[in-house]
Amino acid sequence: MSRTQLWRAVAAFGVIAIALVLTLTTSARLGLDLRGGTQIVLETQDSDRVKADAESTDRARDVLRGRVDALGVAEPTIARSGERRIIVELPGLQDPREAAEVIGQTAQLSFHEVLSVGDPQAQPTDEQKLLPDESGQPLLLGAPLLDGNGVGDAAAVSDPQALGAWSVNIDFNGQGSGGWRELVDSACANPAAGNRVAIVLDDKVISSPGVVPQLCQTGGGNQTSITGDFTQEESSDLSILIKGGALPVPVEIIEQRTVGPTLGEAAIDASVEAGIIGIILTGLFIVFVYRLVGLMATFALASYALIAYGMLLWLGATLTLPGLAGFVLAIGLAIDANVLVFERAREEYASQQAGGLPPALTTGFSKAWTAILDSNVTTLLAAALLFFFASGPVKGFGVTLSIGVIASMISALVVARVLSEWAVGRKFVQNRPGISGLAGTSRVRVWLDQHGPDLMRRSGTWIAVTLAVAVVSIGGIVARGLDLGVEFTGGRVLEYSTASPVDPEVAREAIGEAGFPRAVVQSSSGDGESENISVRVDDVTNDEAFTIEEALAEVAGDVTKERDELIGPSLGEELRNKALIAFAIAIAAQMAYLAWRFRWTFALSAVLSMSSVVLTVVGAFAWWGKPIDGVFLAAVLSIIGLAVNDTIVVFDRIREHTARDRNRPLREVVNEAILQTIPRTVNTGLGAMFILAALALLGGDSLKDFAIALLIGLGVGIVSTIFTASALAVLLEERWPMNPQKKAVVADPYADIDDGRSATGPIL
Repeated sequence: MSRTQLWRAVAAFGVIAIALVLTLTTSARLGLDLRGGTQIVLETQDSDRVKADAESTDRARDVLRGRVDALGVAEPTIARSGERRIIVELPGLQDPREAAEVIGQTAQLSFHEVLSVGDPQAQPTDEQKLLPDESGQPLLLGAPLLDGNGVGDAAAVSDPQALGAWSVNIDFNGQGSGGWRELVDSACANPAAGNRVAIVLDDKVISSPGVVPQLCQTGGGNQTSITGDFTQEESSDLSILIKGGALPVPVEIIEQRTVGPTLGEAAIDASVEAGIIGIILTGLFIVFVYRLVGLMATFALASYALIAYGMLLWLGATLTLPGLAGFVLAIGLAIDANVLVFERAREEYASQQAGGLPPALTTGFSKAWTAILDSNVTTLLAAALLFFFASGPVKGFGVTLSIGVIASMISALVVARVLSEWAVGRKFVQNRPGISGLAGTSRVRVWLDQHGPDLMRRSGTWIAVTLAVAVVSIGGIVARGLDLGVEFTGGRVLEYSTASPVDPEVAREAIGEAGFPRAVVQSSSGDGESENISVRVDDVTNDEAFTIEEALAEVAGDVTKERDELIGPSLGEELRNKALIAFAIAIAAQMAYLAWRFRWTFALSAVLSMSSVVLTVVGAFAWWGKPIDGVFLAAVLSIIGLAVNDTIVVFDRIREHTARDRNRPLREVVNEAILQTIPRTVNTGLGAMFILAALALLGGDSLKDFAIALLIGLGVGIVSTIFTASALAVLLEERWPMNPQKKAVVADPYADIDDGRSATGPIL
C-alpha cells in the first residue's frame, strides 16, 4: 500500500469513527413536522412611531419569549428569521388557538383613566379614546399614563378567602411606578366614573376595574390586584397579556403549521424503511452489475448514511420530513459517482492500457473526477437555492441535500476507493479478474461498440419529438391548470384521521353546512391502513378551523388533527414569486457554470434539455391533477441537478475525445460519447429509481408526490440526455463552431492536455 493509499484509508476510517461517536453521543434536532407540535411565523409591521426593522423585531421577540414561557410548553423555541420575522415553535402543542391568540396579540398595552361611562355620543379628543368595556358599555378614556414597559410582573392567584375566586396581581417596575401612582390619583379624583382605570390591549379593553378606597389612601404604591368574577383560565390569560408588556411594533401571523405526533412518527418510520429497502435493492443491483467492487461500493453506501447523519449532528441542523427525502435522494448521487468510476475502469481494463486491475481502477477514479465534481456542483447550486428561497420544512431539504451531496462524495471517492483498491489488490482477485467486476465487457456494451446506432444522424427528429412533448405538457397546463398548494396561494389545509371511514362527499356536505361551502374536501393517504380527510379552505381563523373539526366529527366520530397549515395571502404571493425566482436563478447558474466549464453552445443545450424535462414533469402533474407545492419545488430543483448531471457526463466524454483528435467529425464524436456512456446513464438511473420507488411506496402523501416527480424527471432526463441535449449541442456547434473554418469539428484550445481535462476554464 502506497503512502497516499494509507493516508486515504486513515482519513476514511477517521471520518467514519467521528460520525459514529457523534451518532452515539448526540441526539438529532427534529423539526416539528417530525416530532409534532405547532409553528407560528409572525411578521412585524410598521407603527406610527416605530419602523419594523431588525432591532425592533428583536425587542418584540424578547417580549414574546415571556408569553411563550408562560404558556407552559416544554422546550419552546423563538427566534428571529430575516429582518422582520419571528418563528415560534411549540413542541407537542396540538391546539394552536390559545397560543395564536396570546402570541399573536400585538400587545400595544396601555393604562388609562376612565373619564366617563355610558355615553356613546362622547367626542374624544386626539389623546382620548372611546372604547367598550368588557360588558360592551362605552368608556371615554383619557390619555395613556402607563404602558406595558412599566409592568414588572403579573400573575394569576387564587383567593384563599373565597373558594374558586381568582385575581391577577401586578407588580410595577421603576419605570411604571410613577405612572401608576398618577393614574390612581386621577381615578380617585373622578367618582362620577366609578374611580375606574382601563387596561387596553390593541384598542380593546381587557379589564376596567374600579380603584378601591384603600388604594386611594395609600397613593398606588408599586403593586395592585385586579379582582372580579374570573375563572382560573381567564385570570391566567389576563396575567399573560399584561406581563407580556408592549411590543415595540405590531405583529401579524403569516404562517401557522400544526403536525400531530403520530404523523411525524409514521413519517420517520416510513423514511427509514424506504432508505433501508432502497439501499438493499440498490446494493443488490450494484453487486449484480459490478460484482466485487460493487460489494465494496455497497459497504461504502452503508457508511454514507452514518457520515451524513454525523454531519447533520455536527452542524446542529434541524431534520425535517423533506430533509429525510434529501438524505434518501443523495444515496442515488453516491451511486452515480461509483458507477461513473467503475464504467471508466472497465473501459481502461478492456483497452489493455492500464496494465491490470489496480491501475485500471486508479485511472477510472482519475478520469471520472471532473464529471463527478461538475455533477455535484450543479446539485449543490440547486440545494443552495432551496435554502434561500424555500419556506418551512422544505428549507430543511436544501440543508440535508447539501449534507448528503458532500457525504456521498466522501463515501464514493474516499471510502469506496479505499475498499475497492484493497479488494482488487488481492492476489486472489488479480488471478481471477472476472470476479472483480472490472474485467470483461457486457453484451450490451459489446453491441453498442459494434452495432451501435448513429443517433446523431436524426438529431432534428429528436428535437422535433422534444417539441411535441413540450406542446402536450403546455396543453395540460393550459387545459387543466396548475393545482397550486397553499404555500403559493395562501389559505389553510387541515388533515384529520377519523375513527371510522367517511366518504369525502359526506364530509364535504357536513363542512359546507357548517358554513364553508367552498371548502375542498379530499381523501388522503393515512397510516397505510386507512385514509385521512383533507380539507382546504381560505384563510380561516383558528376558531373557524375548530368548527370544521366539530362538523367532521359529527359524521366521522372521533377525529384527530394530523396536520394544519396556514399560509397568509401575502406570504403565499411571496413564496410563489420566490419559486419563480429560484427557478430562473437555477437556470442562469447552471448556464453560467456549464459555459465556464465547457462552451456556451453546450451550456445552452444542457439548459434547454433540462428545461424540457422540468416542463414535462410540470405538465404531467397538471394532467394528473397533482398539487404544485413547496415539496414539488424541491423535486423540480432536484430534477434540475440530476438532469444536468447526466448531460455533464456525456459532454465530459465529448471533451475528452475532442482533445485527442480535433479533426474528427463532431457528430461522430458525439455519437460515440453517447454510446460509451449509456451503460453508466442507465445503471445510475436504475440505482436511483430503486430508492425513489421505495420512497413512493412507503412515504406519505407529500413524499410520495416528491418521489413520483423525481421518477418522472429521472426517466425523462435519461432520454433527454441521450437525444435532446446532444442533438442540440450538435446543431448549435455546427451553426456557431469554435473554429469557423471547421463547422463540423469542435476545436480545443487545450489540445496539449492529453486527458482532455482542465480545472480552470472552458475546454470545448
